[in-house]
Amino acid sequence: MPQDPSLRAVGWARSLPISRGVKTARDWTREHLAKLGWDRTAPDLVDSVVLTVSELVTNAHIHARSDAQLILTWDEECLHVTVHDASPHIPEPRHADEGATGGRGLLLIDALADEWETHRCPRGKDVTACFPPPPPAEPADS
Repeated sequence: MPQDPSLRAVGWARSLPISRGVKTARDWTREHLAKLGWDRTAPDLVDSVVLTVSELVTNAHIHARSDAQLILTWDEECLHVTVHDASPHIPEPRHADEGATGGRGLLLIDALADEWETHRCPRGKDVTACFPPPPPAEPADS
């Protein structure tokens, strides 16, 4: 089925060093979602995306011991949030003990994102979460 020629994809990418990546990733993501107008139309969705970015970048820094590359791709059907790191180890959700301070990141992403997946790459892996756009805004009564 041919794609609609008016469909356009927009993407942004950012490298995030271990030393200061997570806050930078959250702020950078929020800034780009504001460009899409989602901060006004879907603030809860923005919070879900930003929390997912925070978890994925944290996982790259802590578990992969790697800098992270954050890529946001918006194709009008889905916002794809991808974080690449240098580890070939594919993450798996795990059961965290009740008192544990970690171990819930992928479970959280699973609850927030429409879907998520991982792919091995020649130099590590990508973890991608997909977020459908907010519903169209209701027209204001005149």
